[in-house]
Amino acid sequence: MNGAESLVKTLLANGVDTCFANPGTSEMHFVAALDSHPDMRCVLCLFEGGASGAAEGYFRMKQDVAATMFHLAPGFGNAYANLHNARKGGSGIVNIMGDHATRHMKYDSPLRGDTIGISQSVSHWTRSSGDARSVARDGAEAIRAARSRGGQIATLILPADTAWEEGAAPIEALPPSPRRLPGPEEISHAATLLREPGSVLLIDQEAAFGPGLEQAAAIAAATGARLMSPLFLPRLARGAGYAQVQQLPYPVDMCLEALAGTNNIVLMGAKRPVNFFAYPGKPSTPEPVGCQVFDLCAPDMDVLGTLDALSKATGAAGASFPVNALNLPELPTGPLTLEGVGQALAHLLPENAIVGNESVTAGTSLLPPLVNARPHDLLITTGGAIGDGLPLVTGAAIACPDRQVVSLTGDGSAMYTIQSLWTMARERLNIVVVVIANRGYKILRGEMAALGVEDYGRNAQAMFDIENPDLDWCALAKGHGVPSARATTNEEAVVALREGLATDGPFLVEVVV
Repeated sequence: MNGAESLVKTLLANGVDTCFANPGTSEMHFVAALDSHPDMRCVLCLFEGGASGAAEGYFRMKQDVAATMFHLAPGFGNAYANLHNARKGGSGIVNIMGDHATRHMKYDSPLRGDTIGISQSVSHWTRSSGDARSVARDGAEAIRAARSRGGQIATLILPADTAWEEGAAPIEALPPSPRRLPGPEEISHAATLLREPGSVLLIDQEAAFGPGLEQAAAIAAATGARLMSPLFLPRLARGAGYAQVQQLPYPVDMCLEALAGTNNIVLMGAKRPVNFFAYPGKPSTPEPVGCQVFDLCAPDMDVLGTLDALSKATGAAGASFPVNALNLPELPTGPLTLEGVGQALAHLLPENAIVGNESVTAGTSLLPPLVNARPHDLLITTGGAIGDGLPLVTGAAIACPDRQVVSLTGDGSAMYTIQSLWTMARERLNIVVVVIANRGYKILRGEMAALGVEDYGRNAQAMFDIENPDLDWCALAKGHGVPSARATTNEEAVVALREGLATDGPFLVEVVV
C-alpha cells in the first residue's frame, strides 16, 4: 500500500467519501488510489474554483467535510476565491494539494510554486507530508482540523514521492476538541441585555437553521429582542413555517436605518456587523453611536450549546414566536420583470428546496416573495468573491440528492465558473439555474454612485457592461450538456421554470432583462 492509498483509506475510514477534483500529473498516484476505491465518490470539476465552491456547498448542507484535489500551487490559486468564501462562511474542507517529488523541487521546474505559502494564506491548517509513512497520520490530522471549531480549511500537501512510496496503515482521526462555551456570567449578561429595550439578537451559523433557529426565535420572543441576521450568511431556513428573521440590508444607508434605535446587539454565532466597503463620510460599522455590541458566541464556538444555556437563562423554552405565513403570489403575466420572476419562483418552488443566491443586485427583487413560499434553505455567497453561485449549488445538490436545488445568478457572476454546468450535467443533478441576463455588472454601477461618481465615460462603461457581443446563455448551456429555455415575458418565465422543475437533471432558464 503506497502513501496515496493510505490517504484514501484514511479518508474513507473517517467518513470522508466525496472528493471534488481537478487533478494533474503530480496527483496520478492519488487518482489511481481513488480509482481502486469505488466507495469514494469522485466529482470532476473543470476549474479548481468549481471544486472548492462545490466542497463549500457540500459542507453547508451536509455539515461535514468533503475532500478536494488540486494540482500544485497554480491549481490551488485557481481555487482560492471560493476557499476565501468558505473560510468566511465557516465551511470545513479537506484540501489535498499535490506537489513535485521532494528530490525534484530544487530544480525550480515550471510548475514549482510556494504551496505552503499559498495554503497558509487561506487555510487554518497546513502541512506538507515529509514521507510516505506519515501520509495516513497527516490525513487523519487534516480531517480533525477541518471538523474543528465548526468547520475549517485544512490543506494537506502531498509531494509525489510520498504518494508512490510505501505508506502506513490508515488511521482513525481523533474527534475535534469541544467547541468553547461562554461562561455563566456572559450568559447572564446577554440575557440582561436582550431584555432591555432596543435590543437585537443577531444570529448566524447553526442559529440560522434547524433546531438552533427555533431556539433563537424563542429567546428573542421571550426577551422582546428583534431577531436579525447578516445578509451574507452561509445558510438560512426561510419560507412558510420558519421563524421570521430580518436580514441586514447591503446598502449602508439602509443598514444604518435598519439598526436605528438599537441599544444592544448580542452576537449569536455571528460577527459584528460591518459594511462591505468604506465610503466617504460614512461609518464602517452600521450600529448607532453608543450601541453595545456583545460578542456572546463567536462563529467557531458552540452555538447550539450557547443557545441552550441562553434559553434557560431567559426562560424561553416553549415561547411562541412569529413565523412566515404561506402566501403564494399569483403567477405573473405581461412584460418580463424581476419582480414577476420572483413571484413565479415563489409560486412554483417545491417544499424543502435549496435556493442558492448570487444574483447580486437582482436579488432585491427576486428574494422577497420567497419569504412566504414553501419552506426552503437559502444559501448566499459569504465572502464576497464572485463566482461561487454555480459551484455552491453543485455541492449542495450532491450533499442532498433528494432535494430540488435552484440557483439564482447574474450573467456576470455565472461566467466566472460556468464550467460547473458541465459537472451538473455529468452528475445528473436536479438544479434549475436561473441566469439574470442584464448584460452588465450592475453592482459596480451602484458602487460608483455610492462613491459619488454619477457621470462616467467610455472606459468605465466598457468595464460595467457585458455586451458587444451579448452572451447567449441557451447556447452556452447546450454546449455544456444542459437543456434550457429563454424567457422574455413573465409568461415565458413561468413556462420555463415549470419545465426546469419537472426536468430530471439540470436545466437553465435565461431571463433576459
